[in-house]
Amino acid sequence: MVPGGKGANQAAAAAKLGARTAMIGRVGTDVFAARLVKGLRALGVDVEHVRMDAHRATGTAMVFVMDSGENSIVIAPGANGAVAADDVLSAEKMLASSRVLLLQLEIPLATVAVAADVAARAGVAVWLNAAPAPEALPDALFARLDTVVVNEGEASALAGVAVGDVASAFAAARRLRDRGAKRACVTLGERGAVLVDSHGESHAPAPRVDVVDTTAAGDAFVAALAVATLSGSDASASLRFAVATGSLAVTRAGAQSSLPSRADVEAFARTVSGP
Repeated sequence: MVPGGKGANQAAAAAKLGARTAMIGRVGTDVFAARLVKGLRALGVDVEHVRMDAHRATGTAMVFVMDSGENSIVIAPGANGAVAADDVLSAEKMLASSRVLLLQLEIPLATVAVAADVAARAGVAVWLNAAPAPEALPDALFARLDTVVVNEGEASALAGVAVGDVASAFAAARRLRDRGAKRACVTLGERGAVLVDSHGESHAPAPRVDVVDTTAAGDAFVAALAVATLSGSDASASLRFAVATGSLAVTRAGAQSSLPSRADVEAFARTVSGP
């Protein structure tokens, strides 16, 4: 058993990469809750706005990892499914002082929409990792997004483009921008990732690695892309850093246990890119 959850993974990953990070969410009052909150706090994540829900269990997931390293996940949302507008509004002051709000879809979509509205009104960049894969997202939410990050399946569903290679990923990213997002990024596993914004299009190929477990690799990627962007890196450099972070994560087992530090990523990037 290892700490996980998409929001928690991304908060943990951002903190390990050197970003000042806070988490909004809910846990239950069980043994898992204490372990999750303690783990985030130990990484330097501000957990003041992680509430304990006396009526629901902490969210859990059963992860099945195949010999190839790919995974299939069954989720019991528990307290995650009860994260509500009030959780967001109680953290409004903290949120307004942030530079990026990073959202995922393991909490109710209505709460995601409220958070996006609060952040956008405060001038905070709104990022959405549209995972787990939704059947649809409202155009009003897309209009709030500075950046949307999706994998091949999510891109196919949201853009209406069958994604299977770099060219189709670019086509899907363009379609997602047409829906309102300022930037769109599509991850492609062993083929790396693409990013499209108003300045152009970028592709970062992935280095060859021995895949152990892909769990949380996407979360590592999203956090790294946000951290690199906030540090002032351009789109191409940010994408390369994110791909390196995600690639390193798949060489390790588990969710938060697989997340690399900034020093780890920089050392890894040197080994795959040469002197």
